[in-house]
Amino acid sequence: LCFPEKLWKMLESDQFRSIWWSDGGKCVAINKNLFKVEVLGRGVCQRVFNTRHIKSVIRQLNLYGFTKVQRDFQRSASLPEFLSEEAAASAHSQILYYYNPSFNRAHPWLLGTCKRRAALKQRALCAAGLDERPLQKPRWS
Repeated sequence: LCFPEKLWKMLESDQFRSIWWSDGGKCVAINKNLFKVEVLGRGVCQRVFNTRHIKSVIRQLNLYGFTKVQRDFQRSASLPEFLSEEAAASAHSQILYYYNPSFNRAHPWLLGTCKRRAALKQRALCAAGLDERPLQKPRWS
């Protein structure tokens, strides 16, 4: 399975608590600390992704056209309320939100349109006759 398909299966599974649909199925929410333990900390045989690093998963999200969504909080003017909200915001900062218009729970048929950006760029360059890849030396067996 490619990365978006693995991600979709995780979101639809009740096996993971660290990743879920957000905003009515339009965004992917990831609890960073729990995801590191629950998904990336698995043994080799049980691994979902071929990495143990959250940065690699985030890189894959970006390569497949996901963008990080920022959450804004309204802050109170009173000091006790502000400090309480600050603690909640700190805990909430461990949750990452990512959006891709082609990755929507209500429209599963769009999943096939989630392509790696590098692959799309390469195809466009080849079609225009502007292939950027350096020439490779032939391999002799």
